[in-house]
Amino acid sequence: MALSGRADAAGSIGFVTIGWLHAFRGSHVRLWLAAVLAIVAVGTAGYLALGWSIGDAMYMTGITLTTVGYKEVRELDGLGRAWTVLLAVAGVGIIFGSVGIVAEAVLSEAVSGRREAKRMADAVANLRGHLVLCGYGRVGSTVARELAHTGERFVVVDVNAASLETAQRDGHLVVIGDATSDATLRQAGIERARGLITTIDSDANNVYVTLSARAINPGLFIVARANQEGAEGKLLQAGADRIVSPYARAGRQIAELAVRPRVADFIDFALSHGELAFSIEEVEVAAGGPLDGRTVADLRRGGIFSLAIVRGERDYDPNPPDGRVLAAGENLIVSGSAETLRELRARA
Repeated sequence: MALSGRADAAGSIGFVTIGWLHAFRGSHVRLWLAAVLAIVAVGTAGYLALGWSIGDAMYMTGITLTTVGYKEVRELDGLGRAWTVLLAVAGVGIIFGSVGIVAEAVLSEAVSGRREAKRMADAVANLRGHLVLCGYGRVGSTVARELAHTGERFVVVDVNAASLETAQRDGHLVVIGDATSDATLRQAGIERARGLITTIDSDANNVYVTLSARAINPGLFIVARANQEGAEGKLLQAGADRIVSPYARAGRQIAELAVRPRVADFIDFALSHGELAFSIEEVEVAAGGPLDGRTVADLRRGGIFSLAIVRGERDYDPNPPDGRVLAAGENLIVSGSAETLRELRARA
């Protein structure tokens, strides 16, 4: 309980920190700066009008506005004293105005940060069957963009406030904290999640995140990033279901583009979003669902082409015949128009 309380407090502090990044960007601050510069310019112009040199006028304006109170550089007549009094009053106003603006900005951002932290925590608490994405760097942000395209619900976890500020601007739910901490994972709803993706640029952290997540939710589907050669085995031992090495994957894709460019382009377009009118999808056959007991021919008549039926881990039935009956627990890899496959996923 104490650990959870500390995590909540850390999250609130994190969101306040993110809010303070914007504390001094408001239009009222720009207006205040413009007013200060205007007063300095007007004060200098007033002394110039009294016959002073530009250097003496700027110096006198500066010491008067800042209320430093050094000896006047010249003797002041009645008009000069009146002008100096006006500038001194303006200087006091600037000082108190500065304190007020800073205090207002900090307090408003602190309150806004706490309000945003509560809104975000409530939204995350309402998630069920979502994905937890750990790390929002170059790889993590790309993963988030693809998940958003597919309509998946997910929450981003990162210890870096600047990364989470970017994630918030991108419209994602976020939890600030160390993803290797059980408390942080629980804040992200790991018990209610159906999957976890860890894209941290440290293999040790990815292993630790995988271990922690698997211990909390044994039924979780975990996809982990491997950065160095040899990390795949450790991640598999930690409990990851799939391992992805961005560098190895990039190397394979480059080779495929060199050897089979049209095949690679076709698959890439089919798996992307909004590129072409067709797509490739994976659909589970749920017990008692609309696909349970139907045949491959039934799907083909509806414009859905079965590329393979997945019976188990790496157990594929490619190019199944028309008479093949679908059974609950199997997964289909199908192709068809993007609209038809969206409707199929919605029904299934």
